[in-house]
Amino acid sequence: MHRGPDGSGLYQGSHVALAMRRLSIIDLSNGWQPLYNEDKSLALIANGEIYNFVELRAELQRRGHSFRTGSDCEVILHLYEEYGEDCVHHLRGMFAFALWDERRRELFLARDRMGEKPLYLYEKEGLLYFASELKALLRTGVINFQLDPAAVYQYFHYQYVPEPSTPIKGVRKLAAAHRLTLSIRPWSVKEQAYWCMEDAPALEGDAAHIIRAELERVSELIIRSDVAVGVALSGGLDSGVIAALTAKTYSGRLTAFSVGYEGRPRYDERRDAKAMADHLSIPLQEVEIRTADMVHAFPELIFHADDPIADIASYGYYALMKAARKCGVPVMLLGQGGDELFWGYSWVTQALRQSIRKAGWQPEGRPQLMDYFNLTLPPVGSRRGLFDWFLSSAGARSSYQQYCRDRRNPGNRIVFFDQSPLFRTVGDSVQVLLTEGFRDSIYESELWKPFTLPHPWPRLDILFTKLICETYLIENGITQGDRLSMASSVELRLPFIDYRFVETVIGLRKTRPDHALPPKAWLKSAVKNLVPSWILNRPKRGFQPPSSQWSQGVRARYGRALEDGMLVQTGILKPEIARSMAYGSPRGGPLAMLAFSALTLEYWCTAHLGHLPASESGVSARHNESVQRC
Repeated sequence: MHRGPDGSGLYQGSHVALAMRRLSIIDLSNGWQPLYNEDKSLALIANGEIYNFVELRAELQRRGHSFRTGSDCEVILHLYEEYGEDCVHHLRGMFAFALWDERRRELFLARDRMGEKPLYLYEKEGLLYFASELKALLRTGVINFQLDPAAVYQYFHYQYVPEPSTPIKGVRKLAAAHRLTLSIRPWSVKEQAYWCMEDAPALEGDAAHIIRAELERVSELIIRSDVAVGVALSGGLDSGVIAALTAKTYSGRLTAFSVGYEGRPRYDERRDAKAMADHLSIPLQEVEIRTADMVHAFPELIFHADDPIADIASYGYYALMKAARKCGVPVMLLGQGGDELFWGYSWVTQALRQSIRKAGWQPEGRPQLMDYFNLTLPPVGSRRGLFDWFLSSAGARSSYQQYCRDRRNPGNRIVFFDQSPLFRTVGDSVQVLLTEGFRDSIYESELWKPFTLPHPWPRLDILFTKLICETYLIENGITQGDRLSMASSVELRLPFIDYRFVETVIGLRKTRPDHALPPKAWLKSAVKNLVPSWILNRPKRGFQPPSSQWSQGVRARYGRALEDGMLVQTGILKPEIARSMAYGSPRGGPLAMLAFSALTLEYWCTAHLGHLPASESGVSARHNESVQRC
């Protein structure tokens, strides 16, 4: 059922071959790809949805363009006829597409602004391959599967590889909000960004009113579909807002889906999800996950994710999307992006405050201890918080650690991901895993590259929004959601990261900084009459599966693969550490997290080396007359 398959298509020209698989969402009977313009001088394959296609189509028809289908993606062709490469500026949606211009002998590739849809690239000797999945690229047989040491080093610290890198040497992603034009004769490749969120114009006015208005507009556009639409519901604020907006505007039968766990542990959110579904008068489908189910699905989960992502919670996405497809719901809405846009992660605001403090004595000054010393009161209602407070000596210990860190680190490195709980947990332990031959100072500099920038620094609150979206949101949240939904033949849509909505938040932030307000203050104010008060006032809870049981179950069943696996054979993992991970049973802390990360990467390598399916989408283009197929 992967990506439909509701249909497939192939285009072969003198210099290019395009192939695709289709999941039908708009114009089920006629929207087959490749799509062509009136005289077939342009051919297009596209992955995604153009949410404003109705408005674009009407304007293009007024300009004299005629359409062959009702597909939302056909507007790309006619926009290209009107505006050339600047056609991307008119598109509102999620997309990765390839357009072949026969007259100009040019291939035009583009990816949406927020990176919802992927586009992998490999270039070698006058030959360009691309695909919406890494698996398709590897099936060409031209790529030598070699792990990139710098990417692997990043992976063990972040639990994913930051874009645009991939774990494989020579393979990269076209970065979000980028376009690429390949000319055949003479052979040339031009790549450039066409959008930056920080360039959003400043906005004046009432933040709550403006945000609510833009949310209403997004909700109208994003539900356009010729098939059933559903919503993932957790009982939290973000999913509740999306569900409430969709219930107001969607004319069909909206179905909510929620994930829970056997035994209904305290972090099971189905009761809250049921309460919200009842409030909206929509049906709720509950998906209960057993540890045995997750353990059994681990290898296929790693394979379908395409990128190695050591997030134990990923099975929740997969189970939810499979349930949606089984219920005949091929389009799902999710609340991803709310935390990243509205300061939903406390570690991000803490890192921002620390970076602002560091900026105060940069670039020539030195940190002063008294500027760092800060005692805090004990937290109320959190055992873990109270434990951390004691460990930090009421804040004195952590204050001194921050002072020492800023004295030690380069002056042009902002405080960012090193403040996250994940990084702080595993950061000091990664070196224990790696062989002496693998560790290298070059990899260390690559680790900090995304968070190192020359002075003077730009507006740090805007920069932090951009950084969290370009790292954690894209490569952990969006990537898992997109790949695991498509693996289940479901299209995932994310209203909060519609680019116009993102520009709205950034524009407001430019005129009135909000990082010192309570978490999600703007969003809560905007939706206070849309969702019930118990949703607004509920303490934030992250997505919390039974991580310990799942991790132990996976290591017990699959851990032996580490003992003499690829990571050992290629000199990455120390053999004695690999054996310890394979047969030991760490129950928590950094070693348990790193063991799961190592096993995820090991199985990812195995899947892509030895168990690849037939190619599902891809392209090749070259400057001679022969045709290359993916």
